[in-house]
Amino acid sequence: MKRSLNNQTKLELIKTLEDRFKENRHRHKDIDWIVLQKKLEANPEKLWILNEMELTGGEPDVVDFNKRTNEYIFIDCSKESPSGRRSLCYDRKALDSRKANKPSNNALDFAKEIGITILTEEQYRNYHQLIQFDGKTSSWVLTPDDIRSLGGAIFCDFRFGKVFTYHNGAESYYEARGFRGLLAV
Repeated sequence: MKRSLNNQTKLELIKTLEDRFKENRHRHKDIDWIVLQKKLEANPEKLWILNEMELTGGEPDVVDFNKRTNEYIFIDCSKESPSGRRSLCYDRKALDSRKANKPSNNALDFAKEIGITILTEEQYRNYHQLIQFDGKTSSWVLTPDDIRSLGGAIFCDFRFGKVFTYHNGAESYYEARGFRGLLAV
């Protein structure tokens, strides 16, 4: 299924992204907006994904450029975990294991539906140097297989001036825990 935006939504999204880009130059000092805009306009499905990130409260912004792959890296830059992606357990296995009080979805499936990948713990820590986020919320991060195979999952937050990584049962979910995503364009 080809996913694309109508022209009006596309123009509004590009304007939102451009405004955010200009307001936050510290996140992307060596990136030229005009070049980035042309790449975005040439990738309608990526624009659709960025719009989904925006609609779910992620406030996506470009934070990196991968020279090897010639791709711009966007992540959710919202101050707190995206509001439209909270109260989710970690993955499908965790969701299926719940007998009562199931959340509406899980983080990994939701990310896949949108077309993004969940940040790894390393990415979370690295990008946190640009944007101090999750001071009141927390975000699931991609959990290593050895932890997940034992029923756990990990999440990060920012408290007392530091990024912390914690563990929880993968089936747990909280109103203040969501996930942050990454998109390469």
